[in-house]
Amino acid sequence: MRELLDVSGLFLKLGLTAFGGPAAHIALMRREAVERRKWLTEEAFLDLLGATNLIPGPNSTEMAIHIGYLRAGWPGLLAAGISFIVPAMLMVSALAWIYLKSGTVPQIGWLLYGVKPVVIALILHAVWGLGRKGLDRRSRKIGFIAVLTLYFAGANEIALLFGTGLAFLAAVGGSRGGPKPEGRKGAANLGPPLAGTGLAASIHAAAAAGKDSLAIAASAAAGAAAAGAAGMPFTLTLLFLKFLKIGSVLYGSGYVLLPFLRSEFVERAGWLSESQVMDAVSVGQVTPGPFFTTATFIGHVLGGFPGGALATLGIFLPAFVFVAVSNPWIPRLRESKAMGGFLDGVNTASIALMAGAAWETGKASVVDGTTAGLAVLALYLLFRRNAPGTLLIAGGGLMGIAAKSLG
Repeated sequence: MRELLDVSGLFLKLGLTAFGGPAAHIALMRREAVERRKWLTEEAFLDLLGATNLIPGPNSTEMAIHIGYLRAGWPGLLAAGISFIVPAMLMVSALAWIYLKSGTVPQIGWLLYGVKPVVIALILHAVWGLGRKGLDRRSRKIGFIAVLTLYFAGANEIALLFGTGLAFLAAVGGSRGGPKPEGRKGAANLGPPLAGTGLAASIHAAAAAGKDSLAIAASAAAGAAAAGAAGMPFTLTLLFLKFLKIGSVLYGSGYVLLPFLRSEFVERAGWLSESQVMDAVSVGQVTPGPFFTTATFIGHVLGGFPGGALATLGIFLPAFVFVAVSNPWIPRLRESKAMGGFLDGVNTASIALMAGAAWETGKASVVDGTTAGLAVLALYLLFRRNAPGTLLIAGGGLMGIAAKSLG
C-alpha cells in the first residue's frame, strides 16, 4: 500500500508541475525516481526509455506507467498513468470551457518565460546522467555523435531509433566468437564492427530503410482511415475511435500529433478549423503534464465534458495496453546478447535525441540575459545542490511573473 501511495503522490505532483514536453517530463522522472527515491537504477531507467521509444504513444506517459508498474505492480501501473494524466486533463478542460465562452485561449506567456530555461537545464542534467551510464564505451559514444549529426541533418527520429538498434544488432552478430560481453549482464560486445567511422553510414542506411517502411505504413493507415471516416457526422463514439486510432499508431514526440489532428479533424471530418486545432495545440503547450491532453481540449470543444473525457480515454488507453504487454519483455531483451545489442543501440539513440531536443528547445527558450541566467542557476542547483526539479520549475515560473511585473 505504501508503494502505491508513493507512486500516486509522485506522478500527481509531476502532473501538476511538469512543464516542457516529453524530454522535460522524462528528465523530471529520472530525477525523482532514480536520483532522489532510488526506485530503479540508471541502467534500468535507460532500458525503460529505450523500450518506450519502440512502442507507439506518448513517451513520457508510458515512462510513468512503466515506473508505476515496477514500483507497485498492476495497481501502480494504473495509478501512475492516471495520476499523471488527470491534473492536465482537468486544467485543459477548464481552459476549453473558458475558450468556448470567450473564444480565446488564456495567455500565460510570462509564466513559461521563466519555466522554459529551467526545463532546458533539467533536460541537460538528465542527458549528462544518462550519458555517463549509457555511453560507457567508445562504440556508443560514436553512435551518439552519429545519431546527433543525422538528427540535425533532418533524419526521421523513429527511423534513427530503429536504425541504430539494427546497426548495433548487426555488430553483435558480427562479433560472435569474440570476447565475452562487458559491463551489464547480457550487454552486447560492440567491438571492432562499430569502432570505426563506418557506424554513421550503417545507422544512416538502416534509418533510411526504416523511414521508407514507416512512410509506407503511414500512407496505408492514412488511406484506410480516410475511406472509413469521410463524410461521417460527429458522434461521441466516432470521436473516441479517432483518438483511439491516433494513440495506437502515433510514434515520436507530442508535436507529431499536429499533422494527425489536422488530417483527422480538419481535412477529413471537417469538424474543426485550422485555427481551432492550433488553439488546442497551444493549450497543450502551456499546461503541465502530457502534451496529448490536447485531445481533451478538442473533445471538449466538440462534445462538452463527455467529449473531453472520451477523447482523453481514447488517446491514452493504448499506452496502458502497450506498457502492460511490453514491460515483462524488457529484462528478457537485456538477457539476450543479440536483443541486448539492439536495446543498447536504441538507448544510445534515445540519449542523442534528448540532447538534440534540448538544443532545439533551448534556442527558443534562452532568448536573453535573464533566461540565460535562469538556465545557468538551475544547472548549478541541480549539479551542486541536488535541488528538486519541481521546486526549480516553480521558482522559474515565479521569476518569469516577477520579470513581467518589474518590466
